[in-house]
Amino acid sequence: MDLSQLLQLRTKKLSLAKQIKLIQLINNLFKSGFHLSEIIDFLERSGLTEAYFISKMRAGLLNGQSFSGILAKLKFNEDIVTQLSLAESHGNVEYTLGLIEEKLRRVLNIRKKLIQVATYPLVLLAFLIFIMLGLKNYLLPQLDENRGLATYVIQNLPTLFLGFLFSLLIVFYLGRYYWKKKTALEAMRLMVKIPFVGRFVQLYLTAYFSREWGNLIAQAVDLRQICFIMQEQKSRIFKEFGFELLQILDRGQKFEDALRLSPIFTKELALIVEYGELKSKLGKELMVFSEESWALFFERVERAMQLIQPIVFLLVALLIILIYAAMLLPIYSNMGNLI
Repeated sequence: MDLSQLLQLRTKKLSLAKQIKLIQLINNLFKSGFHLSEIIDFLERSGLTEAYFISKMRAGLLNGQSFSGILAKLKFNEDIVTQLSLAESHGNVEYTLGLIEEKLRRVLNIRKKLIQVATYPLVLLAFLIFIMLGLKNYLLPQLDENRGLATYVIQNLPTLFLGFLFSLLIVFYLGRYYWKKKTALEAMRLMVKIPFVGRFVQLYLTAYFSREWGNLIAQAVDLRQICFIMQEQKSRIFKEFGFELLQILDRGQKFEDALRLSPIFTKELALIVEYGELKSKLGKELMVFSEESWALFFERVERAMQLIQPIVFLLVALLIILIYAAMLLPIYSNMGNLI
């Protein structure tokens, strides 16, 4: 096997649509009474999943890995692996698979909408850039003595565009390097301070944590035991907050106090915990609150996506104005000189 084949195997991953299909199949088979080994046999015989992924699943099963561990080998998202690992602890795997499938479908739907929203404006933008390149090479040299802002922008657009992309890449890699130097908790605490982005991070983490805590508490798992379970998970943020929460509890502080002091969660989460403990229905309260938080999160994401198209169209409109200015202003200037 050559190097390119090895790299391909290392990076091979199920697409989001195939992940949804696999989760749905496994969940249906679990509900029908199949065991994990029987599910893998069924997937192999049916040909509904690629042989490469079936072999990875079978190898994981032979090595004694859990269901969540097998999905980790298939390069499912850390959050999904953590959710399933916790479900294996509280014994509600089928319910959790249903929630994961629903969440992945929402993510896929948002991705499709994002592509639909961005495709037409981006094609139009690319078309305008080609027009501007044509103007730069054929029209503007003839009007070179009448340089203005519009003419300057059109003539230097490729340089400006490449410079902008290069700047974005530098910022991205510097941010990635800085992110890796930080713990997950430190990184999230920084992210929640970023305008516009911070609220999305808070909502996501609130919905994610409250659902898992709700499932565990509903199964009568002690809060300290929950902290130990959190520390064993794949998700860095879940693991790190498990350590921090245990330290806070050891100091004699309450669960809601720990949440109130943490900026990564919405303020409502601490109130829900306090209210749920008073009614002795904390598990159910957290699960209901999680559903509402997820709904609000995806609603806000879709609302934010609707801003993308107007912004791109505004940029396109500005470019059109620049094109007209570059063509007409020198012409009017020459006409004025003739008069």
